[in-house]
Amino acid sequence: MQTTTVETAEQLGLTADEFERIKSILGRTPNFTELSMYSVMWSEHCSYKNSIVWLKSLPREGSRLLVKAGEENAGLVDIGDGWACVFKIESHNHPSALEPFQGAATGVGGIHRDIFTMGARPIAALNSLRFGNINDKKNQHLLKGVVHGIGHYGNCFGVPTVGGEVYFEDCYGTNPLVNAMSVGVLKVGTMVSATSHGAGNPVFIVGSATGKDGIGGASFASADITEESAKDLPAVQVGDPFQEKKLLEACLEVVKTNALVGMQDMGAAGITCSTAEMSAKGEHGMIIHLDKVPTRQQNMKGWEMLLSESQERMLIVVHKGREKEVLDIFEKWDLHCVQIGEVTKEPILRFYMNGELEAEVPAESLVLGGGAPQYHRAYVEPKYFEKVKQFDIQNVPDVADAKKVAEKLAQLPNIASKRWVYTQYDSMVGTANASTNAPSDASIVVVKGSKKALAVTTDCNSRYVYADPHKGGQIAVAEAARNIVCSGGEPVAITNCLNFGNPYDPEVYYQFVHAIQGMGEACRKFNTPVTGGNVSFYNQSPDGPVYPTPTIGMLGVLDSMDQRITLDFKNNGDLIYLVGRSYNDISSSEYLHKLVGVELSPAPHFQLEEEHRLQAAITKLNAAGLLQSAHDVSEGGLFITLLESAMAGKAGFDVHTNKDFRKDAYLFGEAQSRVVVSINPADKEKFESILHGLLDASATSVRFELLGTVKGDSMIVDGENWGATASWKVKYDTALESHL
Repeated sequence: MQTTTVETAEQLGLTADEFERIKSILGRTPNFTELSMYSVMWSEHCSYKNSIVWLKSLPREGSRLLVKAGEENAGLVDIGDGWACVFKIESHNHPSALEPFQGAATGVGGIHRDIFTMGARPIAALNSLRFGNINDKKNQHLLKGVVHGIGHYGNCFGVPTVGGEVYFEDCYGTNPLVNAMSVGVLKVGTMVSATSHGAGNPVFIVGSATGKDGIGGASFASADITEESAKDLPAVQVGDPFQEKKLLEACLEVVKTNALVGMQDMGAAGITCSTAEMSAKGEHGMIIHLDKVPTRQQNMKGWEMLLSESQERMLIVVHKGREKEVLDIFEKWDLHCVQIGEVTKEPILRFYMNGELEAEVPAESLVLGGGAPQYHRAYVEPKYFEKVKQFDIQNVPDVADAKKVAEKLAQLPNIASKRWVYTQYDSMVGTANASTNAPSDASIVVVKGSKKALAVTTDCNSRYVYADPHKGGQIAVAEAARNIVCSGGEPVAITNCLNFGNPYDPEVYYQFVHAIQGMGEACRKFNTPVTGGNVSFYNQSPDGPVYPTPTIGMLGVLDSMDQRITLDFKNNGDLIYLVGRSYNDISSSEYLHKLVGVELSPAPHFQLEEEHRLQAAITKLNAAGLLQSAHDVSEGGLFITLLESAMAGKAGFDVHTNKDFRKDAYLFGEAQSRVVVSINPADKEKFESILHGLLDASATSVRFELLGTVKGDSMIVDGENWGATASWKVKYDTALESHL
């Protein structure tokens, strides 16, 4: 066995202190294979060693939760009618920066495996993508590769991609963010746990053969991206969606036999991670014979097999005596199903190669919450906050030609239609559970066999978080909840993907800590506990870190499709209202940043209680059957909200602005907690009474303004005809692809 030193440990990404800790755990110096195992399992990607102390502060209790954060591969939420929903979001940023197609594709495959390893069938996928300047050739290459990878894997695997978001900011030029979310359903009581117990029970590896792709991927994801990173291409996995489709069906078939003790997908750190996590959870151990693992390449070393992140593989533990029925199912699906070991009573992992002991480690010592270290990092307020605080709206002249500004705004990459992206995703594949595809703020997915529907969304405006991490973290949760409420759903729970720079940078860690605190406060306010997710640090290049991007994936529930609200204007003569309070605020807006050119300004107005009252009001209006449409005010402000509702409804409008506010703030400001709704004129009195709080003694009034009416096919603002909606739609739909 190769002797290891502190230098070996540091080359593998461990610190000198961690090397001493490993020696103390083992009571000896680890060999190279063992040290390699600790290097991946104690990497940030697997151990959350720099984040777990703060993640524990997030709310993880809720009446609907059947599985809490950290207990299984993904969260499990009771949605009623005997059904439960499994959902999770994770990052695949570093692989996508180097090999965008495979990086994104395997991100999609990996997150789906987290869902079906629990016995749930994935029914929907979403994503959140961030790229650098769209005019840069490299970023165009990354965008095309990532979108192609997501579309290819999802379409072939047969799960519809129903929603997501795409942003372009210079800070993501070297390090794009690729966050993938999967949503699945199962019957309550049929979940499979990622556990292992019962001495003598056989351990099988199933699915694809093991190769050298992805070796050390978890460690690779725990380092900054540099020009030298191209040398790490072996750390990018290769995906096969057709193989995963077979694996999905075989695994769900095996679940029905009740022959399984437990099942775990092989994602980050491969065999090392799956054997360690299952054994630690079940408080048992395993003996594994690596020479029995099916491989794609000859003469693979033990440590290569242990660290490989080859895709489409599962580790399953079967009740002894039930092996044949399991083997028969995987043979039917033409998949490897090979016994590579057995469960032991002693909680030690022993790995053998051709009869020789390669590694011997306590399972608990490898995993999060066990032997893995937990650090409290120092943090300090970022210096750029000084410039943020200096912003004064009085130094920005109001718009002279609002129509001209509106035209430019509607064609900005962050605002314009992402049609070029989403048309590459099949949103209707897998008709057993199809998205309804009507336009709404959140994506609505029906649950076949139930009256229920799911409302799902991914949200985060990272420029808000950059300007004010605490408030920005609150807004990310609030906007996700607002999108669900504006679609007729009840927000239920979140998963999160926390993308930040290097945690050893005190200013970056400040962003992380304060974003977590803001998120936690908002989750408690909206009663949306955190079910899980992941942390992605080291999203940083020599030019600096990306914007702090705590992406929120939120699940909502509709008890019936009758509750559904869409965002499109419906009928000529319908009244258009702005529900929520207007402010003289252009801070951190697309208008201020991209058109005026102000880089640093505060986060837009947001107050948690105000947002809570707004969402309660929208829910009440919907319950009363008064809303023809609802669409929240977000990027681009009030005008973009009106434009999108008009385009979706192939309608026009006649509205007026409020003279009490600057025109740029009123039309293009992004102050939060505002929703544009349309109603039948006959419902005007009841609608206004609800908002005044007159129909419910316990209600609090919510500000609102009558903006105008749905009218014709042109957009009229303050008496000026801004042109036909259809002509605006052509420019809005083609603006993004014009850069490509």
